[in-house]
Amino acid sequence: MPDNTLRSPASDTPFSADGYAGDPAVRAEWDNRYADRRQLWSGRPNGALVAEVASLTPGRVLDVGCGEGADAIWLAGRGWDVTGLEVSGVALERAAGHARDAGVAVRWVHAALTDAALPPASFDLVSAQYPALLRTPDAAAERALLAAVAPGGVLLLVHHAGMDAPRADHSEFDPADYVWPSMVAALLDDDWTVEVDEQRPRTAPEGGAGAHHTDDVVLRARRVR
Repeated sequence: MPDNTLRSPASDTPFSADGYAGDPAVRAEWDNRYADRRQLWSGRPNGALVAEVASLTPGRVLDVGCGEGADAIWLAGRGWDVTGLEVSGVALERAAGHARDAGVAVRWVHAALTDAALPPASFDLVSAQYPALLRTPDAAAERALLAAVAPGGVLLLVHHAGMDAPRADHSEFDPADYVWPSMVAALLDDDWTVEVDEQRPRTAPEGGAGAHHTDDVVLRARRVR
């Protein structure tokens, strides 16, 4: 029988795949996506994360939608105290195994962002790299991202450019269902300073889903109080 308990070397706190906090349908959708492939992503950290974090002093970081753990493991290896948040238990099992292999400590939380029991305003960096956050009328996901950032901390939100526009192929993907950087930027008030808000060529790791996207939208905002 597989061991469905994810243990964090940092805290030795178990996270059970059966203790998921969030919509079961969303969990099942992402579990199926990961189960279809032995490895969904490249296994290397995202280029925009590497570039934007270079000037930051390591502290507490929340990796939203951590997937198979590449960003979380890269951050932990550079001195960050990392919490990885993910809806897919399949992905978290892989991430936990990769972290053990790399010899780094990461806390794994099996939950949706809006349902996770996270300490408010406590992360020096909240990183959301190409997140699939569902949009709601009350902007719950956008507000949860902002609420997690500590005073003086940074929110880094990176997405594929052009994904917020309707697609001509009539696929089931509807951009209106998801949160985009512009929606988060619209909620920033005087408590925030926008440091980066731009579209740039993407530094894409080879292989993995999404490798065909060529440009990123990068939003980096600092909470001043």
